Amino acid sequence: MTTISKVIYSISLLGIMLCASCSSDGTIARSDNYEAKIYPDYKDVTIPCNIAPMNFSVQDSSATKYALLIETKNSHVWVNADDKDFAIDKDDWKDLVSNVSAAAVSDSTANKINFTIAREINGEWVGGKPFSMTVMPDSIDDYITYRLIPPGYESWYRMGIYQHQLSTSEESVVYENSHNTGACMNCHTPYAQQSDRSLFHLRTYDGGTYMLRDGIIERLEAKTDSTIGAFVYPGWHPNGKIIAFSNNKTAQTFHVSNLNRIEVFDAASDIVAYDVEKHEVFSTPLLKQKDKWETYPTFSPDGKWLYYCSAPSVHEVGLNFDQVKYSLCRIAFDTEKQQFGTEVDTIISATRNIANHSVSFPRISPDGNFLVCTIHCYGNFSIWHKDANLFILDLRNADNDVQSIKIKQLSAANSKEETDSYHSWSSNSRWLVFSSRRDDGLYTRPYFTYIDKEGNAHKPFMLPQKNPRKFFMERDLSYNIPEFMKDAVPTPMREIYAATKQDSLQVTYRK
Repeated sequence: MTTISKVIYSISLLGIMLCASCSSDGTIARSDNYEAKIYPDYKDVTIPCNIAPMNFSVQDSSATKYALLIETKNSHVWVNADDKDFAIDKDDWKDLVSNVSAAAVSDSTANKINFTIAREINGEWVGGKPFSMTVMPDSIDDYITYRLIPPGYESWYRMGIYQHQLSTSEESVVYENSHNTGACMNCHTPYAQQSDRSLFHLRTYDGGTYMLRDGIIERLEAKTDSTIGAFVYPGWHPNGKIIAFSNNKTAQTFHVSNLNRIEVFDAASDIVAYDVEKHEVFSTPLLKQKDKWETYPTFSPDGKWLYYCSAPSVHEVGLNFDQVKYSLCRIAFDTEKQQFGTEVDTIISATRNIANHSVSFPRISPDGNFLVCTIHCYGNFSIWHKDANLFILDLRNADNDVQSIKIKQLSAANSKEETDSYHSWSSNSRWLVFSSRRDDGLYTRPYFTYIDKEGNAHKPFMLPQKNPRKFFMERDLSYNIPEFMKDAVPTPMREIYAATKQDSLQVTYRK
């Protein structure tokens, strides 16, 4: 045999061995009742038509080799596992989702992708119990932004704002605090899911509120003689020219025995509105009451109402933090006159409607139909409360009859024993992203749930990754306040860094 013949023979033999090892026919010889546990739990979830491949891992050791058969009504794909990890080819995944979407137009039952995990037993593939994912034609915004932070607010030394493309699972940096000697960063808040208009806060070093608008970056000094502090929690007006902010005097404690490890609470808080073009702040005495604490402002999509949370002040709140109970309220707003109304409506009373619990973080869907908030036993910092769950309010008749507003738990989205909070709506009002600790009780990770036209949630799914098992095991950081965006942030990090070195623009208070 010549040298060339030997090479050809060796390559051919190697090819036969490789095909034999991966069962090249990709067929399941028989089936049993085997039900694999997978990570993340993507069984029977509802997903958008433009999401990245839903890769996952098998979590057992009943076999040494695993494969995955993915089927739709008109196509199928065979995937061999790499050390129990399934990485679905992005083009194959796109074809599968496209086939489902096309079939669903004429067949309402055809919007499912079916998955069968197979184990190699005695040289043949044995299929287990199949499961499915439901593909919705309602797309999801292509990006989310979030702050990554160690799971304890005493650890500010590594913190940043990042963006993640949902169709590709690619992450990139918006800004990292390593450029500011480890300054604390507060979360990135875009206007109406737009990437070219947003804001975030820096505390201590190079402190201020940073406003990104149409390629211009402003560093604002928001504390005035008429306000109790700088800007904190924001809520954009739909016209993009006004932002409601809370002013908070905040403190925190660290518990030794309490299940809620950290408690962040306010000793005082008000709400003001900021005129973006005039750099002026204005308010009303109804939002600056000394015997009440107002926080978490959010405008209705028509701009007629400002919703917010309000609690009676508590004496020695550091000792009595668990006595603070926030209700959900609203006040009318005249956009043209830039004036608030003269009466406050209580939408959800902490003492009457929710069994002496507390409301935080109200967010209204862009179509104005629903409001999602977090409800927990006390306080307003729900992200460290294990009992925190998501609730939804139907606002479709809210302008005519406040008493008709109904509230219900988003049961399909909530976990049983861990935190669900920090939620945001997609631009089409069909998807909700939220932070949950259900994975391990320590780290918050982004989950997505579909909200149908009647306000019902569907089983949520964790943020897809190319290898979620390895990725989340190695990343010891929490995702805080994920926000949807339609596009990537266009402002380079170097320009944001340059803005931290410019002089602050002093905000004035409108008398």
